[in-house]
Amino acid sequence: LTATPVIVWAIAPDTVMLVPGQPLSDPVAALPGSAAGLVGLVVSAYAGGLLAGVQVRTAQFLLAARDEDFSSRVIELTRSRARLVDAFEAERRRIERDLHDGAQQQLVALTMTLGLAELELHGQDSGAAPLVTRARNEARQALDQLRSLVRGIHPQVLTDHGLPAAVAELALRNPVPVTVDLDLPHRLPSAVETTAYFTVTEALTNASKHSGADQVSVVGRLRDDTLVLLVTDDGHGGADPEAGAGLQGLADRVAILKGRLIVTSPVGGPTQLRVEVPCSV
Repeated sequence: LTATPVIVWAIAPDTVMLVPGQPLSDPVAALPGSAAGLVGLVVSAYAGGLLAGVQVRTAQFLLAARDEDFSSRVIELTRSRARLVDAFEAERRRIERDLHDGAQQQLVALTMTLGLAELELHGQDSGAAPLVTRARNEARQALDQLRSLVRGIHPQVLTDHGLPAAVAELALRNPVPVTVDLDLPHRLPSAVETTAYFTVTEALTNASKHSGADQVSVVGRLRDDTLVLLVTDDGHGGADPEAGAGLQGLADRVAILKGRLIVTSPVGGPTQLRVEVPCSV
């Protein structure tokens, strides 16, 4: 309709009709059709804009609902994972307590009984005396292994005296010399202390077995309510977090507490593990 005057002028008069049976004689007579076409164009544009707005609002509503649902599911998954970790730690402590109060005490009693039997057989010409001595030594070795296993499950010193004392004890038992510098103003939450302890344990184990290090240092500070741990060794470097499950497992454990684990290990060394764990989570 808007272009009717041009069509009438270009083609020929009396051949274009806006109304059946009423041909247009000249372009001027087609101006009302142009006006109607312009009005229709404006109305169509406005209606198209409204339709587009409705589509945008509908899309925002649908996407917002999905985002909210996704966020809720992520929060629930995070909470469930934290509950699983708490349950796992509780089970570790139960096993440690049962081994400490049950099997370990029985082995101590067995060692003492064998010692008494050895004293009774001392000086007698009997073939049982060497067997009793051998059994006592084996029971003592089993007791030492059980004590080491109990410390690896959950050290009692960590529960009783906190992270600095537990790491200091761990350093004394490490085959590679370790310097410990943990300056913490107070006890940290149990989950943070446990995560930090097993991070140091894994780092010292890797340094002893794989890095060829001669010295390891452990430094820890509390900065802005965040525990920052640095474990550095002077080994040959080249540690790859994706090569084994140890470092990846530590990263997952730290991530549960909304912390992060950064491994820096260029070829030739040194290797440094930086752990940042918020204490307010």
